[in-house]
Amino acid sequence: MAVRPCPRPRRPPRSPYALPAVLSLAVLLVVFALAAVAFADPPSPPSVDQVFKNITLWIVGIVATVATTFLTIGGLRYLLASGDPGEVEKAKGALRSAGIGYMIAILAPVILDILKSLVGAK
Repeated sequence: MAVRPCPRPRRPPRSPYALPAVLSLAVLLVVFALAAVAFADPPSPPSVDQVFKNITLWIVGIVATVATTFLTIGGLRYLLASGDPGEVEKAKGALRSAGIGYMIAILAPVILDILKSLVGAK
């Protein structure tokens, strides 16, 4: 007795106007978004305090990225050391550097506040 496969369910045919309608809607949305940006009021220049906050965020981001890289390298070296004392020391050095980097990232806002008070900016 032969088993006959079930026929595939058929999808209803697409309208020939579906793709042009979606594309024209997308174009309209982009045009409206660009028009809103073009006719918006120009932004005011940032204050000194905002500049210091931006600098702090950038420094913390960069230092945390470098520290995470050192943490990854140190962990991989430690896993791949196979008991070799020289490689284990290199791995420990990389992990120590990562820890110092994370401490600097955490203390960066405090360091910039101290520099700001020394300069006299509010």
